[in-house]
Amino acid sequence: MSDEGPALAPHALRDYALLADGERGVLVGPRGDFAWMCFPRWHDDAVFSALIGGDACYTVSPTGRFVWGGHYEEGSLIWRSRWITETCVVECREALALPAHADRAILLRRIVALKGRPRLHISLAAGANFDRHGMTGLKRRDDGVWAAALGDGRMRWYGAGDAEPGDRGVHGSSLGFELLLHEGEHHDLTLVLDAAGADAEEPHVPDRLWDATEAGWAERAPDLGHGLLAERDARHAYAVMSGLTSASGAMVAAATTSLPEHAERSRNYDYRYAWIRDQAYAGQAVAAAGPSPLLDDAVRFVAGRLRADGPDLMPAYTVEGDPVPGESRLGLPGYPGGVDILGNRVRDQFQLDAFGEALLLFAAAARHDRLDADHWRAAEIAAETIERRHADPDAGIWELEPARWTHSRLVCAAGLRAIAGAAPGREHGPRLLALADQLVADAAAHGVARAGHWQRTPEDPRVDASLLLAQIRGAVPVDDPRSRATLEAVLADLVEDDYCFRFRAEDLPLGEAEGAFLVCGFWLALALAQGGDHERALSIFQRNRTACGTPGIFSEEFDVTQRQLRGNLPQAFVHALLLESAVRLGS
Repeated sequence: MSDEGPALAPHALRDYALLADGERGVLVGPRGDFAWMCFPRWHDDAVFSALIGGDACYTVSPTGRFVWGGHYEEGSLIWRSRWITETCVVECREALALPAHADRAILLRRIVALKGRPRLHISLAAGANFDRHGMTGLKRRDDGVWAAALGDGRMRWYGAGDAEPGDRGVHGSSLGFELLLHEGEHHDLTLVLDAAGADAEEPHVPDRLWDATEAGWAERAPDLGHGLLAERDARHAYAVMSGLTSASGAMVAAATTSLPEHAERSRNYDYRYAWIRDQAYAGQAVAAAGPSPLLDDAVRFVAGRLRADGPDLMPAYTVEGDPVPGESRLGLPGYPGGVDILGNRVRDQFQLDAFGEALLLFAAAARHDRLDADHWRAAEIAAETIERRHADPDAGIWELEPARWTHSRLVCAAGLRAIAGAAPGREHGPRLLALADQLVADAAAHGVARAGHWQRTPEDPRVDASLLLAQIRGAVPVDDPRSRATLEAVLADLVEDDYCFRFRAEDLPLGEAEGAFLVCGFWLALALAQGGDHERALSIFQRNRTACGTPGIFSEEFDVTQRQLRGNLPQAFVHALLLESAVRLGS
């Protein structure tokens, strides 16, 4: 396994760990391969693209035969890859350095020989603009640091003074060397990427960078206290969401693009953007655990977009608040079973439920006294938009063809009730409650199936797992006959092996059209707990929280038959609902 070639082959998604600093992320494979990273921000072009068929990759891997493992340091995204060879045990401690900077990324790797004398192969082949440009002007400075241009930016590689240029990688541009360590020794590698116009070079002291990164994570991911289910997993979910959250307050839906949800079904998407709905889910989950910076971040970003765009609020934005680009192709092979996609067609959709979710977020923040006058104004804009547009067809939570989605109207009703209840003294409260009653009455008139459960649209009598949110978020009471019927219908129609699917798609058996949606599993656990069936709720929760790989990273879907992750990762809203479920089921 010492050849460079196999390191470019992708792994099953369950094997990837995430490094992140809020502005960008790295996926790390079990061969020590940094297979994915966009720079300078989440939505920018990749500098490591091996995940979807590019040549750009940064690898630290033992030579010879080995087995792999690893773990995160508690409450952080500092990852420790561990390899056991036939004679040695070696770890590589890895992180994106904190504090983060928008125009500079610092990738830290500390290789430690725990037992024996490991020999490792180290290679770097960065490629700007999705492999359109390799490392040009490579030069080893007098201090042993390698420097090069990387597209419009530049890079510096510390600790690699023994590296030699090779003819592999992007446009035949690579560096590589072998490292031999004695037991107890460690070796630091630091890769610094600067965007065009970044400040001048700073002093490089690995110990200081590691100390600052440890301190940064201690601040970003506080102890959530006791009384949670799966306390370690809940805190890890918080750390993942924090790692996906930019200084702007925006949390990207995932770090990646083009990872297929189902092989050869053209269900490939770019999720490197901040969805209003996902942001609201994250804020509500964090609020359940108590006030924290992530709650304030969510409120700040969503409120800012509402004040700026009002009724023209888009479903998703870049972390800088700009529109998401339309879809295009990259010219790379893609992850096996998928195609290469850049951008997202969601920018042209109207999603009514996003306004209801925004109100639920603001209400959760208000209960912790975290709303200021600008935030309240954003809440008023959301309510006014619901009032004007609640009868319009929208794309709904699953971003499908426009329809009068029952879920959208019920979530808006829940949001209106919540924000009215969060500030009973405000003058618009009675009007908002009356509007909520109107939306529920409309849903009852047109969105109830003959079996008594909420149905997807007036024309589509199928049950949908998202309709559980009507009771979870308070649009209607838990003991409402329609709530009970919906829960029973979801259990009967959409659950397999304690995993929950969105809806029955394409008239196919569960699992053939798509995987189980993990967020739906956590909704089901919450709904069961609300209804008093705590034993089944715990069973569903425990089952769904295991649908991840060794690093504890969740994607959007889970292939129940093959026990594989599907879709982009890490999926932020799955981590959000894991956290919320851990809080509410543990209380």
